[in-house]
Amino acid sequence: MTKTARDDSAPSPSRRAVLSVAGLGAAGLGATALANAATAAPAPTARTTAKAAGLRLDPRDFGALGDGTTKDTAALQTALDRCAVLGGGVVAVPPGVYLTGALRLGSNTTLLLDEGATLQGSPDLADYPVVQVRWEGRWTPGHVGLVWAQDARGVAIAGKGRILGSKAIPGRVDKASGLRHPALLEFVEVQGLSVTDVFTEQNDMWSIHPVYCDDVLFRGVTVRGGADGIDVDSCRRVVIERCDFDTVDDCISLKSGRGMEGNLIGRPTEDVRIGDCVFRDHRWACIGIGSETSGGIRKVLVERCRFLAAYTFAVYIKSRPGRGAFIEDIVMRDLEVSGAKDGFLRLNFLDSGKQDQFPVAGLEGVPTVRNFTFERIRVTDVPVLVQATNIHPDKPLDGFTLRNVTGSAGKGMSLANMRNVVLDHVDVTVAEGPRLATSNVTGRGLAGAAALEPTVRPADVVAADPPYRLGMVSGKPN
Repeated sequence: MTKTARDDSAPSPSRRAVLSVAGLGAAGLGATALANAATAAPAPTARTTAKAAGLRLDPRDFGALGDGTTKDTAALQTALDRCAVLGGGVVAVPPGVYLTGALRLGSNTTLLLDEGATLQGSPDLADYPVVQVRWEGRWTPGHVGLVWAQDARGVAIAGKGRILGSKAIPGRVDKASGLRHPALLEFVEVQGLSVTDVFTEQNDMWSIHPVYCDDVLFRGVTVRGGADGIDVDSCRRVVIERCDFDTVDDCISLKSGRGMEGNLIGRPTEDVRIGDCVFRDHRWACIGIGSETSGGIRKVLVERCRFLAAYTFAVYIKSRPGRGAFIEDIVMRDLEVSGAKDGFLRLNFLDSGKQDQFPVAGLEGVPTVRNFTFERIRVTDVPVLVQATNIHPDKPLDGFTLRNVTGSAGKGMSLANMRNVVLDHVDVTVAEGPRLATSNVTGRGLAGAAALEPTVRPADVVAADPPYRLGMVSGKPN
């Protein structure tokens, strides 16, 4: 039997402190509060800078050379370790190129990269220890990130320096060992995380990957890479603002685990605010929600962002039967969209992503999707305005609002299996075909819609045999 996503609404003492600093009570994180209190962001800096006035260490004092050829891993790690065990503070990296393997940050530690300072990832996989990592929604052995933290609090990376992954490590998985390659920045179970102002550039693997983290801030970060930009994975109270993305895969992806493993763990991604960012994607979408949604995703606000390029759709919200859980309370507003090769918005809850070897079976495995709002959107020459027909007829999308949308599109809106729809002031010039086509849709603003063929109901997902048990060795993610 599966369980629903856990409810951690009762704040811990440390969480109460953060909410107090942010000017939000516990009620400020309710399902409807995020959109109404969007300017009152979480205050991850309340803890991440608490010790900033303490110790200040220079890794050169521990033997770092910064000459770009000598491996400085040991010296850098010694400075970071001493900073953490002596109560916290700042490890300030001066200008230079520091060739390094994986570096672990401890609690109450700020890694400050001065302008002109570069952390250059080692080309040797042996310099990245193998631990349990979350990869495509499942926990599996893999290499740690270049800069990483686990089971820590008050962790920060700041400054005008650069963090670069090694281009000598191609692909996302090592073909010989089957192990996942290192992410650039990876954080697991970190309470109070801040990454500000740095320039990052990654190889073919994900760039920035927080997992099970609370009170997270990414501000003013430049993200360049050959795969995903920021993958928010089962995290709470996350702010991504004033960041600049140019990535091959999704610029930002929101995830929460896959199949029975993710559903039984039941840790959602929730309370996410993305604001004032610029997106350029070259393979998939600018913002992707899913398809790894088995822990649930809720309370997401995206506002005042510019979508300049997308290989498919600017916004792609996706899952499939077998995931279970929910995607709900999604608000996106004040967006400018251009350069999207397929269109502005796609919803696909029938066949996106890989089916897990241990899926959530039956009707429980069909994700619940509800309360999506898109308003004050300007689109320029998008091929399709909205493509939203891959929605399960047994669990229609409940609550879809498209309001105050202007601009130009090649084709209009195709909607299926929705109720409580509101289309209000959608003033988009459509070059060909009907402005709106629907099947099994109820709500307001639907007058004059052309008829679509009903969505084909997919076959029921059946449970694996033998059934999944949390902790079992279930093989590599397929």
